[in-house]
Amino acid sequence: FFFFRLIFGTLYPAYYSYKAVKSKDIKEYVKWMMYWIIFALFTTAETFTDIFLCWFPFYYELKIAFVAWLLSPYTKGSSLLYRKFVHPTLSSKEKEIDDCLVQAKDRSYDALVHFGKRGLNVAATAAVMAASKGQGALSERLRSFSMQDLSTIRGDSSSSVPPSVTVRTSSKQSQAKASRSASEGTGSSGK
Repeated sequence: FFFFRLIFGTLYPAYYSYKAVKSKDIKEYVKWMMYWIIFALFTTAETFTDIFLCWFPFYYELKIAFVAWLLSPYTKGSSLLYRKFVHPTLSSKEKEIDDCLVQAKDRSYDALVHFGKRGLNVAATAAVMAASKGQGALSERLRSFSMQDLSTIRGDSSSSVPPSVTVRTSSKQSQAKASRSASEGTGSSGK
């Protein structure tokens, strides 16, 4: 059914719609517009009926026959359905449909603005959090220097070794001094 519907339900009418547009024949315009309206309604209905009626014997064959009936220039099925059912129904409900579409359009615009604002707030919060975490890392790095390390850097400013190396060297020197004084303390108490 899919292949048949693709060729005869969509491509064939699309080609003849193109020819109607090209020739600017109003009668053909109207004919193919009626077909496309009926075909759109059929496709919409088919989405729901396939779920419940696909087990029905000859269901797909009936759908093929229906599409052929819609297309046939002898039966003029799409024109008949449009004039008898679709046009009177749409004409009587046109105001309500237009109102619903305007409300849906307004609601969708409001929802778009609402979600847009929310998205901007989330993005701004994420940017502030990232910035504060980045600044926090910088302040933590600066706090990692103890006052002793800073005074050692100031005291060793006469040396030609860069401050970052001096900090490492001074902490190694202070560890070595501490271990020497501890060993001397045990050695002198033992004498």
